[in-house]
Amino acid sequence: MIRVNKINNMVDLEDAFAIRKQVFVIEQQCPEEEEYEDDEISIHYLATVNGASAGTARWRITDYGVKLERFAVLEEYRKRGVASALVETILDEVLLQPHKKVYLHAQLHAMPLYEKFGFQKKGEIFYEASIPHFKMEYVSKS
Repeated sequence: MIRVNKINNMVDLEDAFAIRKQVFVIEQQCPEEEEYEDDEISIHYLATVNGASAGTARWRITDYGVKLERFAVLEEYRKRGVASALVETILDEVLLQPHKKVYLHAQLHAMPLYEKFGFQKKGEIFYEASIPHFKMEYVSKS
């Protein structure tokens, strides 16, 4: 059973950071000093599968709108619906926020997931931490 909850304690936040370190810093070789930027102004979530920490994500308010980011799922839980559960839960919450745009920076392999939830590609390809991304904006649920 997959559950996604807003993080409200240090134990869950440490689990989320450990997941991000595994996925972004170790697997994708992103610079560790960039991985934890803006954590203090973000709303964090932890996904669990049968009680075990499996994935995480966060959102924050920027000058452009609400930015969804840092979606990470541990390898052993991928392709089991964890990422979809994270997107759905966070999107349901942020759509209640009084901001004009909801957007994210998507790695190429994740774009079909976000498209399923109503995000559309905007602009040209760009690189963050040497990884190709596209900006995607929420338009509507499909």
